[in-house]
Amino acid sequence: MHIISKIGNKTLGTPKTYLELITSFTPRKITSEEELATTQNIIDSLLDQENLTPDERDYLHLLGLVVSEYEEHHYPVADIYGIELLKVLLEELNLKTKALMPIFEEETILSEVFSGKQQMTVNHIDKLANFFHVSPAIFFKNV
Repeated sequence: MHIISKIGNKTLGTPKTYLELITSFTPRKITSEEELATTQNIIDSLLDQENLTPDERDYLHLLGLVVSEYEEHHYPVADIYGIELLKVLLEELNLKTKALMPIFEEETILSEVFSGKQQMTVNHIDKLANFFHVSPAIFFKNV
């Protein structure tokens, strides 16, 4: 079942084809926060659906590219790695440093890693990658 979305003064019905989707809300380069919010509302309404048609998936992909381009330009993400990345992951997941004790095993090692006195070992990085369900590569600086 397709949902009905209200965008500004427009109401999107249940478009079925790619052409109908493009016509109901034509993707274009985003130039303001208002346009970003409108585009994000369309994306959210598509993501709320249980099953998307192939045309809806293609349209969603296109909208995602438009949003991504705007966000890359207006909200650049710093290239972080190592302990700084670890701190961000903990903050994002609302975890305390102590949650990493099973990985670092000793409080002194954990403290020294966080203070920059000791580097993380390959074993630490492997365990952290498993703990956070990420690639170990994200802990290394991109060269």
